[in-house]
Amino acid sequence: MDTSIWRPILYLVGIMAFAGLNAAYLGWCERKGAGHIQRRTGPMEVGFHGLLQPIADGIKLMSKQLLVPQGVDGILFRVAPILAMIPAITSMVVIPFSGNIQARALELSVLLIFALASIGMFAILLGGWASGNKYAVISAARSVSQNIAYEIPMLITVITIVMMTGSMNLQEIALKQQGGFWHWNIFPLVDGKSILMPVSFIIFFICSVAETNRAPFDMAEAESELIAGFMTEYGSMGFGLFMMGEYLNIVVGACLTTILFLGGWDCPFGLFSGVWWFLIKIYILIFTFIWIRWTYPRTQIYKLLNLSWKILIPFSLVNLLVAAAFIKVF
Repeated sequence: MDTSIWRPILYLVGIMAFAGLNAAYLGWCERKGAGHIQRRTGPMEVGFHGLLQPIADGIKLMSKQLLVPQGVDGILFRVAPILAMIPAITSMVVIPFSGNIQARALELSVLLIFALASIGMFAILLGGWASGNKYAVISAARSVSQNIAYEIPMLITVITIVMMTGSMNLQEIALKQQGGFWHWNIFPLVDGKSILMPVSFIIFFICSVAETNRAPFDMAEAESELIAGFMTEYGSMGFGLFMMGEYLNIVVGACLTTILFLGGWDCPFGLFSGVWWFLIKIYILIFTFIWIRWTYPRTQIYKLLNLSWKILIPFSLVNLLVAAAFIKVF
């Protein structure tokens, strides 16, 4: 039997299931994590320790009517939540979960993910603009300025990785880090890497938190100031799609960090590598995302932008120059 048709279909079903389960149960993890950090219990009523709460929430959101307020741009108002989901799901297609689990291998997979991330920003922009709400418009403006600021140091850091590996293929970048944690890109001075590679990891991780609009960088939502920002006028599955897109972007950011710096599916001890190591790493990073959100207060918009333009961008440029010098020498 020819499997050329079934392979992409199976991968599509697998990606949709993986995306749906993550979007649903990362919300549960968020609420349970927030509860324990704040000395509460979190969801407890629906199922054992609230494990069925995401299913109940999903049924509730799907059963509600999608209301379109007066004075909004109806087409853009409906398109924005869908646009928030599509780039995140599409990004999963080129992410290698192991040496033989990848829906589609592309030579420019790094570039594709960043292009799709830029499209995701337009979902927030369109949602805020189409809502016709002053808080949503302010949120959209903040989102654009934040994404422009933090994409620059993130891309400069990625250029450093591409220079060292000589490839923009995520599969090849992960394969060049096999053999134990001392070969990972986070570890300096091995395989001709720069001494500042831990700094590169910190810059990239901070930018990942900011790119996904997570606290303390959640200025696009800012419930205490902008009443949820660009989502102010959204309810039912419009709100649900925005939240699913946010959690999927967290997963994509964790996957990208794992591939670029933490060896992908490589075992830290160089023994039994596999997809389980990849999943362990990304969920540790996701837990860190949640931990940061419920530990640090929201920063001011000016401090947020100053962190990128005055600190992260200069550091990332210095790191790029140092990495180029190490590559030239070694």
